[in-house]
Amino acid sequence: MQKNEGESRVEITVPLMSEEEASLLPITCLQLKDVDDCSNDDQNHENELGKRLWNESKKLWHVVGPAIFSRVTSYSTVIITQIFAGHLGDLELAAFSIAYTVFVGFTYGLLLGMASALETLRGQAYGAKKYHVLGIYLQRSWIVLFLSAVLILPIYILTTPILNPLDNRMIYLS
Repeated sequence: MQKNEGESRVEITVPLMSEEEASLLPITCLQLKDVDDCSNDDQNHENELGKRLWNESKKLWHVVGPAIFSRVTSYSTVIITQIFAGHLGDLELAAFSIAYTVFVGFTYGLLLGMASALETLRGQAYGAKKYHVLGIYLQRSWIVLFLSAVLILPIYILTTPILNPLDNRMIYLS
């Protein structure tokens, strides 16, 4: 703390970071004394940035590539099935479309939505370094998703009796 004579203002000097933390920071061109070194450093930094970006991109594609392949093949299966149903006839295509919409609406909408809510909890537990909680969340999610699937199962089993009265009403309306 410094106090200048004749002034009523008090200056407090507190370092923002320790010397260890400051030594970890990268050296910028403003910190360099020689201008020639600064221009060479900028070129080296751009080359280094490009290499780091390429390496990070390769790592990312190793993780994301299988997920992309899985998603594309999953949607391709549905599209190919729908094409074959369309070749069978209009009624079959309509039946497939309704069945798939119900399946996607209930199964993916409900169960995948509940499962993706777990991602937030997993991230929080991992960030807090509570690794044992990750296993607990996994086990609880299995139980909750299993019970939800069991509750949805009667809808799938009783689809025909549920939709038959609707079909009869549609015939009388047309």
